[in-house]
Amino acid sequence: MTREEKSQVIEELTAELANNANIYLADISGLNAGATSDLRRAAFKANVKMAVVKNTLLAKAMEASDKEFGDLPSVLKGNTSVMYAEAGNAPAKLIKNFRKKAEKPLLKGAFIEEAIYIGDEQLDALVDIKSKDELLGEIVGLLQSPAKNVVSALKSSGGKIAGIIKTLSEKEG
Repeated sequence: MTREEKSQVIEELTAELANNANIYLADISGLNAGATSDLRRAAFKANVKMAVVKNTLLAKAMEASDKEFGDLPSVLKGNTSVMYAEAGNAPAKLIKNFRKKAEKPLLKGAFIEEAIYIGDEQLDALVDIKSKDELLGEIVGLLQSPAKNVVSALKSSGGKIAGIIKTLSEKEG
């Protein structure tokens, strides 16, 4: 690979890092061609973009990026795949589901909305992360709940008040 080609790859990686808030680094070494193809297919279905990268080029792209990757470059050893996704937990779910059939991919680290996770033991925590849409849905549900309770209380107490007034008017008569 020539120097120009390397700088081109670094520029492309830097742009990908800038455009994605959720970045996963995984080790897929040891997967045969069929398993790798299955993983790529599963990633495509899960709306996860996946690419195998050279560690040195990714490290330079992280260095050139405006984002603060902390200790994440320290995991760039051996075979590295980068996964980008809109939803913060999509690659974690993909990895966890794929590992039901194979030992890999192993999670090396992740950068989720500026938080850094290092090590495969973080996988379960990353699976449980809620996406922005899921959080908004929960907030809307929580905000609607008290309003619904007030409306139903008013409806039922309105019926009780009308019943009491009717009963009182019948007693007077």
